[in-house]
Amino acid sequence: MKVVLLKDLPGRGKAGEIKEVSKGYARNFLLPRGLALVATPTVIKQVESNLEKEKLEESIDLDKLVELAQQIEGREIRFKARIGAGERLFGSITAADVAEELSRAIGSVIDKKKIDIEKSLRKTGSYEVVVKLASDLNPQITVVIEEEKETETETEKKAEKKAEKKKEKEEEKD
Repeated sequence: MKVVLLKDLPGRGKAGEIKEVSKGYARNFLLPRGLALVATPTVIKQVESNLEKEKLEESIDLDKLVELAQQIEGREIRFKARIGAGERLFGSITAADVAEELSRAIGSVIDKKKIDIEKSLRKTGSYEVVVKLASDLNPQITVVIEEEKETETETEKKAEKKAEKKKEKEEEKD
């Protein structure tokens, strides 16, 4: 039975190809799952026109991605975070944080799934991070994590709050 593949099938073929498969494989697997259609002249023409449209859209999208990759390449993103013992952060910097900051910096939305970080960043320092825009477009950015400096007024406010709490506890005891 001849079928037109609608999606890429590993070991079988790519979308748009006409393949000869057994009737049972077509009826029980490919057709019910929407992976293929029976190859008739009208279906073949429809699939070919859809593939041409997709290729045209991909070429337009690829041009936009190349332009975006040039904007992103070599960028440096800085985060300020509170630091604990041993230069470890309170919390961590995740791919979502990097994507949000990068989107703000370049003015277009970057999905957090496109940021390639193996583990969350938990220490201060500089990290090289890859942004996967397409299979062959992987611009690198630098993520710098710095210690958040407390100003003298913040330190004084904390000291005042501690003093107030001590006074309240002492008054409760009396």
